[in-house]
Amino acid sequence: MRRVFCLIAVVAVLAAVVGCAPPTPEVVEGPVVEEPAIMPPPAPIPRPAADWGLEPLEERMIIWTGDISLVVKDAGESLEQVEAIARDLGGYVVNSSSWYQEEQLRARLTIRVPAEEFDTAMARLKDLAIRVESRNVSAQDVTEDYTDLDSRLRNLEATETELLELLTEVRERTRKAEDVLAVHRELSNIRGQIEQVKGRMQFLEKMTAMATINIELIPDALARPIVVAGWRPSGTEANALRALVKTLQFIVDAAIWLVIYVLPTLVAIAIPLLILWLIWRRWRRGRKAA
Repeated sequence: MRRVFCLIAVVAVLAAVVGCAPPTPEVVEGPVVEEPAIMPPPAPIPRPAADWGLEPLEERMIIWTGDISLVVKDAGESLEQVEAIARDLGGYVVNSSSWYQEEQLRARLTIRVPAEEFDTAMARLKDLAIRVESRNVSAQDVTEDYTDLDSRLRNLEATETELLELLTEVRERTRKAEDVLAVHRELSNIRGQIEQVKGRMQFLEKMTAMATINIELIPDALARPIVVAGWRPSGTEANALRALVKTLQFIVDAAIWLVIYVLPTLVAIAIPLLILWLIWRRWRRGRKAA
């Protein structure tokens, strides 16, 4: 019994040390030392680097993000072209919004494309514009984070294996419910940490596999029409006739209210007042005569 609890305590301490291990400290700039990866991603993901003056980074895990503002002739047409570019490169539109400002359509959208098509997407977007208003590219290297997670996962899985062996041993030797439950609780805790680490690793793999591009489409001021789009004299005439009809309806409605409601109400109020005035006048004359 004492031996079982000692083994459980050792495994629990080992799991706590693995779960609370501090992140790898940042390395000061200096000569790069190649370290063998403990467990590389399931499939190598090529990274865009040709147009930014960087060395090939096939062995690194990079999250690419681009922001670009384009001045275009027709924002509506360019919006459809951007969506077509995302589909052609094997990506998709994350979100899209458009609105009118000073009688011109503006749009903003976010697309995701495969990381190896990032440079191609940026070049094709640039070709749509009359000019590029602004352009920004950022690359976040998450290789060290992924390696740390991989090391932590291996340690947790090793701890899980030891706990499974301990659980089998406890069931065969002691067969006590409290011992089995104690080992099972530690095993459930380790399993939860393993699932959490795997989820984070999958998230990093997805983010590095697909690059994100935020695009703003700004209509060219020279392309703004002199005549407001949609203006028709016949429409103005129709609006004027509708306004005239509404005015005549208001006058007729007012006359009907005056004849049917206002005048009878005034008569009903005036008759008692007139009777009271005549009585008061007659009383006053009689008082003067007296």
